[in-house]
This record gives sequence, structure tokens and C-alpha cells, in this order.
Amino acid sequence: MERAQARSSIDVAAAWLRNGAYLLRLSCKTILAGLSASLLWAAMAQAQSATPVPENAAFEVEQVFAGTCGFCHSDGGRAAGKGPQLMNSPRDDDYIRSRIKHGKQGAMPAFDGAFTDAQIDQMVKYIRALKPRDG
Repeated sequence: MERAQARSSIDVAAAWLRNGAYLLRLSCKTILAGLSASLLWAAMAQAQSATPVPENAAFEVEQVFAGTCGFCHSDGGRAAGKGPQLMNSPRDDDYIRSRIKHGKQGAMPAFDGAFTDAQIDQMVKYIRALKPRDG
């Protein structure tokens, strides 16, 4: 009888250890997956961040938009990509200006330090002037 109880206790302990090890592996995988996703997102946001443009430098808004914003706003903002289509946006200029400056957590980096207010205004004008491409 004592032997059966000991064996039963060992079986319970072994099962508990197996389940604990499984849960630990599962937790580690979940943590690593979340960490990997966070690092990937941070790297993408950092890659999109623009280097501040000097005040006296020429600001070619279409080129800047293509190189900085085009990763998410396809076809120069004319089509949805990872981000929304900007052509014919129902949002007002203040909303667009604020989104460019402050971004949206988890969706768009902030460009407040990268562009001056005047440059952001040029970007808003560029977005408002977008028309479908010919052809």
C-alpha cells in the first residue's frame, strides 16, 4: 500500500513538473514572440523616422513624402498600404497636421522633431493636392 501511494505521489509530481515545464516553455515563447514583434515595430518606426531637414535646405515635399511616408501610404498617398489612403481624406487639415507631428502609437511614428511647422504645412498641402495618376 505504501509503495502504491509513493508511486502515485511520484506520478503526480512528474505530471506537475511536465505541466510546469510546458507552461514555462509556452510563456517563454509568448514573451519572445511579443518582444520580437515589439522590436520589429520599433525598428520599422525608426527606419521611417526622417532626419531633420535643415531650415535652409530645399524641401522637395513629393520626394520627402515618397521616402518617408511612402512605406505606408502607397502611390504617394493615393492608395492605402500599411497606412490609409490620404488622397481625398475626410480629415481636416488640423487633424492631418497633428497626426504628422505626433503620430499614432502603434501605427505611425511622430515627425515633430524631423520637420518644421512650415514643412508639415507643405506636406498637408501636398496631401490635399493629390489627384489620381493619369493612365
